[in-house]
Amino acid sequence: MTQGTLLSRAVTPSPREDATTPRGDAAPPSPREHLLELLRPEGCALLTVECQRGVVGPDGALPELAAVARESGALGRVAQLVTAAHDTGVQVLHAVAERRADGRGANHNAPLFRAVERLPVRQLTGSAAVEIAEPVPVAAEDLVVRRLHGLSPIAGTDVDALLRNLGCRTLVITGVSANVAIPAAVFDAVNLGYAAVVPEDAIAGVPASYTPAMVRHTLALVAAVTTAEEVAACWRRTAVTSSRSNVGTAVTPSRSNSPAP
Repeated sequence: MTQGTLLSRAVTPSPREDATTPRGDAAPPSPREHLLELLRPEGCALLTVECQRGVVGPDGALPELAAVARESGALGRVAQLVTAAHDTGVQVLHAVAERRADGRGANHNAPLFRAVERLPVRQLTGSAAVEIAEPVPVAAEDLVVRRLHGLSPIAGTDVDALLRNLGCRTLVITGVSANVAIPAAVFDAVNLGYAAVVPEDAIAGVPASYTPAMVRHTLALVAAVTTAEEVAACWRRTAVTSSRSNVGTAVTPSRSNSPAP
C-alpha cells in the first residue's frame, strides 16, 4: 500500500464507517452534527492570522498574497466570520506578526526571515502595517495577540493560555498564508489538544492553486475542513438553540418554587 493510498483512506470514510451505516444500536453522528458540536459558541474561538494591513492591505509588503486574498474572496469571508462570531458570542482572536525597529528578538534562521528584512514595507510595532486590515472588523472584546518571532501564531504566544482560560476547545483558523502560518497554526492547535476547524474558502496562499491542494492533502488529515458559510450557520443555529434553552430555564419557575395560590 502506498503512502498516498494510506492518507486517502485516512480522510475518506469506508462504507462501514459511512454516516448512514448503523453501528450497533445507534448510528454515529453525521458530519453536520459533529461540526455543530465542535462549533458550539461557548467552547469555540475564531483566530484570524496575519490579516493586517502590511500583509493583505493594498499597500502591503506581499502584493501577490494580498491580491489572492482579496480577489479570491478569502479576506471578505474572514470579515464575515468575524461579524458572525461577534453576533453569536464566539471569542475572536487576531494574530499579528510584527517586529521591533531594531529587529531585536526576531528570527534570522530561515530564508523567509531574511527575505522579510529586505521588503519595502516592514511590520513594525505601532505602525499602520500591523493594524487589522479592512474589511475585517475589530470589537472591544476581541483579543489581539502580537508576536515578534517565529512562524506560528500559536507557538510561543499567549494564544494557548488565553484559549484555556476562556474554556475554548475548538479553534477556527482563518487568514494567511496557506504556505506557512496557517498550517503551522493548525498543527500547533492539534498538538495542544484543540479541535481545529478550517474554512477552506477563508484562507489564502500563493500561488492560488496551492491552497486547495494543501488543504486536501495535508490539513484535511488533522482538521475539520468546511466553508465560512457553514461555520457561520452552525454558530447561528447553536447560539439560537442555547438562547432558547436559557430563556426557558430562566422564566419557567419550578413547581416547588411557585407561589401558593
